[in-house]
Formats: sequence, structure tokens, C-alpha cells
Amino acid sequence: MKEQKYHLYLSKEEYSEVLQSLIRLKNSLTAQGRCTDAVDDILYKVLSAKRRKFKIKYI
Repeated sequence: MKEQKYHLYLSKEEYSEVLQSLIRLKNSLTAQGRCTDAVDDILYKVLSAKRRKFKIKYI
């Protein structure tokens, strides 16, 4: 079965909040001595994702 893909469109502010939240979560897990592999994978995907510019037209 094919893996389902998801697309997420974020503004600059939302992108920044997502990164900050993931970094805070990673720091929290590290302080607790827990594994951060899953957070690392998501951080990598967010940071390596293509950025597209598009305009939104309001009708």
C-alpha cells in the first residue's frame, strides 16, 4: 500500500511557531533523558520541505 502524503501550507509566522515548538519539545525530552528520534525526523522534514510562494485571492 502506498504511503499517504499530506501537504501543509504555513505562513512565515506559523512556520516559525512550528519550528520553535518542535525545538522546545526536543529540549524537554532531552532534559527528561528520553529519546528524541521522532522529533528529529519531523524537524528534518519541516526544515527540508520546499517553500512555495502563492497569492490568496479573496472574493
